[in-house]
This record gives sequence, C-alpha cells and structure tokens, in this order.
Amino acid sequence: MKFGVVVFPGSNCDADCYHVIKDVMQQEVKYIWHKETGLDDFDALILPGGFSYGDYLRTGAIARFSPIMPAVIDFADRGGLVIGICNGFQILLEAGLLPGAMLRNRSLKFICRPVYLKTRRIDTPFSNKLGQDQVIKIPVAHGEGNYFCDEKTLKSLKDNRQIVFTYCTEDGQGLPEANPNGSLENIAGICNLKGNVLGMMPHPERCAEDLLGGRDGYYIFDSMLQWLKEAGR
Repeated sequence: MKFGVVVFPGSNCDADCYHVIKDVMQQEVKYIWHKETGLDDFDALILPGGFSYGDYLRTGAIARFSPIMPAVIDFADRGGLVIGICNGFQILLEAGLLPGAMLRNRSLKFICRPVYLKTRRIDTPFSNKLGQDQVIKIPVAHGEGNYFCDEKTLKSLKDNRQIVFTYCTEDGQGLPEANPNGSLENIAGICNLKGNVLGMMPHPERCAEDLLGGRDGYYIFDSMLQWLKEAGR
C-alpha cells in the first residue's frame, strides 16, 4: 500500500504520521508538499495535525486553497481514502469534504491530554478493526476542536450514520464532562456520505505503539490497511 502525507507550512505531525505508516505499519509512504498540483498512485492520504499557515484567518481556511487541494478533493471524490487528523480535520471541513465547522474550545484554552472515544460505527475503512461501541484512549491537542453544525446537518449526520467517534467516559458514557472542547453531541470524528473520508480531532498517530504508552490509535491505521487489502489494492 502507498500512503501520502500532505505537508503544509505549519504542519507539525507530518513526521509522526510518516513514522507510523513506515515503521509501525511497514507500508510505503511519501511526503506531499502543499505546492504540488498532482498526486502519484496513492492508496490513501493523510492530512496531519499542526497549525497550517499559522492558523491565520481561521484554522484550515488558507490551507484549503493550497495548490495540492484540488487533487486531494478529486482523489476523495473518486473514492480514495483520506483521513484528516486535528488540523487536517479542520482543512477537510473548510474544503467542503466534510460538513460543519470548528469553533474555539469551550474553555478558550488549548487542550492537550488523553481522552476516551466511543466507536459509533465499525463498517468504515477507518474503524473496521474496532468493536461496536468499543472505548479507545487517544490524545487530543487543539485550541479549536469544538465541532459545530446546524440542526439540518446534524440530523443528516445521524440519519446517514456519519458520526464515527464520540467523546465518552472511560466506561463509555457520553457525559458532558467527557467532552474536552464543547463539541456538539460529543462528536470527535465524522465521515462523508461514502465513508471514504474521515476527520477526527484526536491524534491516533500519537498512540500507535506501546512505547508511547498505548496503541489504540494503531487500529485506525490497521483498519485502513484491512480495507485496502479487501479492495484488492
């Protein structure tokens, strides 16, 4: 399998994602500079976390207009797997590949700590190695991770089963105190209608091996590999 990690000015989790794919998952991976306008024959793309373009104007708002983004959008439209993590999620929202928007954290403070997520859907390319309602522990690190959308969009997300992960307590309860940022309905990760694009605020690349104190994030990437294998890629 061949993965691409898109690098924007201000990305700071690109090397982490590259390491996980190359050294942990043992797969081919290549950096893609934001000024490139085309893509090689990739099987999956990762938009990593960080502060693209310094988060000026609005998180992801400038990165959305990077030269590489039309190719990313086309790749997604053709069914290619795309995962946006933290700032990558914000970019996917700004690019219209996912619905909704990100607001500042409810506390108006940057949050960096482990959180618990409940797996709400397991028939996606990003969650098929997890169990239904399985609780996983993955860190967050963001200042604007407060997911918001209007009532019509929220209903559509629910009706079409696009909510993949929600914040929860260690025992799986979706209580307000389990929500680190004020995100609507504790939403931590959503996919598009076709299921091939996922945006999530927590960082699975930061907990994909035991050396880092946990490997729950490993199963996100392992799910992608399983999906691609079954697709014959």
